[in-house]
Amino acid sequence: MSRVGFIGLGIMGGPMAQHLQAGGHKLYLHDLKNPPFALVEGGATVCTSAAEVAVRADIIIVMVPDTPDVEEALFGKEGVAKGLRPNTIVVDMSSISPIETKKFAKKINALQCEYLDAPVSGGEVGAKAASLTIMVGGSEEAFAIVKPLFELMGKNITLVGGNGDGQTTKVANQIIVALNIQAVAEALLFASKAGADPARVRQALMGGFANSRILEVHGERMVKRTFNPGFRIALHQKDLNLALQGAKAMGISLPNTAMAQELMNACSAHGLSGMDHSALCRAIEIISNHQIAEA
Repeated sequence: MSRVGFIGLGIMGGPMAQHLQAGGHKLYLHDLKNPPFALVEGGATVCTSAAEVAVRADIIIVMVPDTPDVEEALFGKEGVAKGLRPNTIVVDMSSISPIETKKFAKKINALQCEYLDAPVSGGEVGAKAASLTIMVGGSEEAFAIVKPLFELMGKNITLVGGNGDGQTTKVANQIIVALNIQAVAEALLFASKAGADPARVRQALMGGFANSRILEVHGERMVKRTFNPGFRIALHQKDLNLALQGAKAMGISLPNTAMAQELMNACSAHGLSGMDHSALCRAIEIISNHQIAEA
């Protein structure tokens, strides 16, 4: 049994922490809101600050929305760094800037502690099913220690390289996901406008080379008009912004990523930023004056 700190218990973090608790680990929790009651009822300890989590835990997991949130959790007035003991492992499972991640890792390493960046893919469904893909950057030694915890939360777990490489892989993942959502939306819109049943078109395509998890899961959302968030448009906007900032810094062009970001910006302009990222189809529907399916 490990003493595990968990900071950030939202849509993703809550279910992930529950899997760790079910695996027999003692949890120390901190969140801006009250942690899920099930975790507390199961024996988790609620801490008043991230610093208190660091004092009490040997492995600390951070799962918060954005780069500034991670920085605050780690280095704020009552952040993790204030309570760290040597040889503690800090694991950031948020999706944030690879550049800032490398800076955070150096600061944590200077406190004689290990740092892993381990962002995830799979959304709320994957968090609840413990089937997340976990992309890790850091030392092999720290990875070996934390891997049993990762295995309680995910299925496809890869040590990609050094600090920052996990976050770089996640940005690449988000580029692919966004462009696939855009492709599925355009295909189903085309089929619908042409008079075909988009539900049947989707079913037919799932048996061919065009099949994908995006077509399977998000294509169904587009047809059934179920855009309750598993992964919000606002968060995917953040991830694509990281991609475009990185592209600018490296002097490369990501034209289709920029298009996907603009479509998400259009969704946000129409008040849809809190909806699931599959609702990117709404921007294309608005431009085309046609919906894939009726609500």
